[in-house]
Amino acid sequence: MKRTALGIIASAMCATTAFAADVVAPGDVEFDEYGAIAASLTGTPGDVANGELLMNKGAGNCIACHAVTELEALGFHGEIGPMLDGVADRWTEADLRGIVANAKMMFDGTMMPSFYKTTGYIRPGDAYTGKAAEGELAPLLTAQEVEDVVAYLMTLKES
Repeated sequence: MKRTALGIIASAMCATTAFAADVVAPGDVEFDEYGAIAASLTGTPGDVANGELLMNKGAGNCIACHAVTELEALGFHGEIGPMLDGVADRWTEADLRGIVANAKMMFDGTMMPSFYKTTGYIRPGDAYTGKAAEGELAPLLTAQEVEDVVAYLMTLKES
């Protein structure tokens, strides 16, 4: 789906409104010494079904880099990141929230994008224009989408 300037402005306005509620803004996220985030970013439980959708679509697209047996019907799973089968047995919910929000806090030098970050980029581009982005950047996932992905990941147990 092509993002128009009006769509980007509307998204930014919605994001600003959402941050006015009990949503933790990207710059206010509290990571522990290992990179985990103990508290929910929204105070609202994640939606497992939406988390599953985000694994394959939109800004999430986790299976571009990770394989998930449960989602094998979707095809074209990546091999750059680790297999996500059993991830809920290997990591806590706080760990997974930290990894999805900003994996670089836990794994220095990782290739995984920071999905809930708005500053500190070297040079993000402005879509496909070949120019640097201007102004404030929106996170790749909203706070609720991070919670949704984490909720789905918490269903991926070994047995």
